[in-house]
Amino acid sequence: MSTINCHLSIVVPLFNERESLPELLEQLSAAMGEKELHALFQEPFAFEIIMVDDGSTDDSRTLISRMIPSRPELRLISFQKNFGKTAALSAGFMAATGDYVCTIDADMQDDPFAMKEMIKKLQEGYDLVSGWKQQRKDPLSKTIPSKLFNGVTRLFTGITLHDFNCGLKVYRKEVTRRLELHGDMHRYIPVLVHWMGFRIAEQPVTHHPRKFGSTKYGSSRFFSGLFDFLSVLFITRYVRRPMHFFGMAGLTSFLFGFLISLYVTLEKILLHKPVSNRPILFLGILLLILGVQLFSTGLLGEMLSTSSSRRSAFTIRKTLNLTAEQARNFNTTD
Repeated sequence: MSTINCHLSIVVPLFNERESLPELLEQLSAAMGEKELHALFQEPFAFEIIMVDDGSTDDSRTLISRMIPSRPELRLISFQKNFGKTAALSAGFMAATGDYVCTIDADMQDDPFAMKEMIKKLQEGYDLVSGWKQQRKDPLSKTIPSKLFNGVTRLFTGITLHDFNCGLKVYRKEVTRRLELHGDMHRYIPVLVHWMGFRIAEQPVTHHPRKFGSTKYGSSRFFSGLFDFLSVLFITRYVRRPMHFFGMAGLTSFLFGFLISLYVTLEKILLHKPVSNRPILFLGILLLILGVQLFSTGLLGEMLSTSSSRRSAFTIRKTLNLTAEQARNFNTTD
């Protein structure tokens, strides 16, 4: 019996979305049945829907389990407890077998019919196409912080996307295979993908008001998002060259400490001013010690970075005229 290649894996992270699941699956099936979508792939078109239940306390898992016998394309991954959206996406990426991987939230605010346009854009040569909710149907308590988040992320990363955290995204499988997510880094997936050397683009998508339930994210997401943002900035800029960060900070601190100590010493020699019990002296000593510690930290980080696997340091798009043994040493994206 021949095996049909899976063209598209749809990953749906969910937490207590029992009311929206039946309608969501109907819309996904309708979107997957469009002839225009089928025309983008070689026949027969095949897809799978991977529902990742992030420890729901309602009967979402039971409902999906009952649907599986009548929907052979439906898969279920159920967590023991709530681990968060990043963990749910990671599990979905690990289970996905499609050439392309699409993520969509279970709250039905994103339009599944936008997938075909995003896949078209992906086939133009991009590796990740992220949705852009141009007319967002959310209250101000979500839209204002979102605009602030997107603006700050654009400013510090130089990536000109309008909507980094849209749940509707389409990836090549080579991207999801290399993504390593932790914390709440799902918000910064485009940044991480861009840093790895993949090509990213943005596609305007329709956004709908939430029909069932309420948002699962509270005010705590701002603090966790801030810390993850700082982590992403460090990872994308300095993880392969930690000395550039710690070394520069250490050198600056040491230089100021040296100048302060020199100033105090010259005052003692030339003006005969007392050295002891002067706060500026203690500041100079503190800056000297801090500079040495930061520089040492950068040196240790550089040694650890050098000794880590070479394979994680770069992304190769294509190899030509290599033996099978040579090719196995690389992760190619073509």
